[in-house]
Amino acid sequence: EWPETGRLALYLLGLRATCPPPDPGPQRSLVTWLKYYLEEDWAGSRRHGHPLTSYYQYSLGVLALCVHHKRVREEVIRRLLVAEEHGKFRHASGGTVDTEAVAALAFTCLERERLVGARLAAELRAATREVRRRMVKAQGQDGFFGNIYSTPWAMQVFIATNMCRTQPAYGRAMAALLENLDAFTTAATMAQALPALHGRSYLDIASMRCREELDTLMPISPEPLPERPGNKTVQLVVEYPELRCPQCRLYNQPVPVPTDASVLDVLRAAAAQGPHNFTFDTQDTSQGPFLSRVLGLEARRQKRRYWQLLTAPSTSLQMGVAEYRPRDGETLILRLSEW
Repeated sequence: EWPETGRLALYLLGLRATCPPPDPGPQRSLVTWLKYYLEEDWAGSRRHGHPLTSYYQYSLGVLALCVHHKRVREEVIRRLLVAEEHGKFRHASGGTVDTEAVAALAFTCLERERLVGARLAAELRAATREVRRRMVKAQGQDGFFGNIYSTPWAMQVFIATNMCRTQPAYGRAMAALLENLDAFTTAATMAQALPALHGRSYLDIASMRCREELDTLMPISPEPLPERPGNKTVQLVVEYPELRCPQCRLYNQPVPVPTDASVLDVLRAAAAQGPHNFTFDTQDTSQGPFLSRVLGLEARRQKRRYWQLLTAPSTSLQMGVAEYRPRDGETLILRLSEW
């Protein structure tokens, strides 16, 4: 089975933030598993020069261990440091901000918690400064660092390194984030945005002082969203670039759906309409449904392949299949890509 590095790291970060019971037994077991996953994540793919999962998940693992005040072998840290120095975080869609930000948070945590020696701490500081410099340089006209979902990660770097008050780029990012809060619709994306909105970073979890508090959380039943009548038609295209054109387009059909339909609804409608035999599968993840198979072609981590979601002609979408709602007449492209 593949290492669950990222999922377990996020769970441990959340567990620490909720002030778990004093009994350290269950936590110790999970931390041990995370250390094991980090080793497996790397050892299984030494010949490829990258983790089995991704540098993003690998960085999350190092960050979670640091937040739990657990030492990490220097070799584990240097793998990330070397990858950052040689620009190995890039993937098919071109975005690196979220990965660089998580790595920078891990570097800052290791230095702050004094879990590394003075020489390595100096290298980590220098790497974090370089990441921060690239983020400022790459900030878009819309105020985002990379895209709306990587922006909270980048903002946490400025917060953790005490640069949020003196860096104008941070203020522009905060203004852009406040104008687009409706884009954060899943628990995972909200968990990334909320700390930044309150001027906090995940590193603050490490210094929390837990104390008894009354439980004031009251469950509420959300009001149903009003129905939006009407229909739209979305052109659905499936591309397999390894085949030469025009055969690279395995599917190209109009799909009628309700006006408020998401990409996932479009895929379901395409599978229900004949006679084109459209098929797909998804996997549940902490970020929502993950598109794992289309027309029998699987997105396999062993081959570093994933189904990239684009709008014609070549705009890569940063939202998941359950979040993005295409417009009437829009062309959606599912492209089997590599990272």
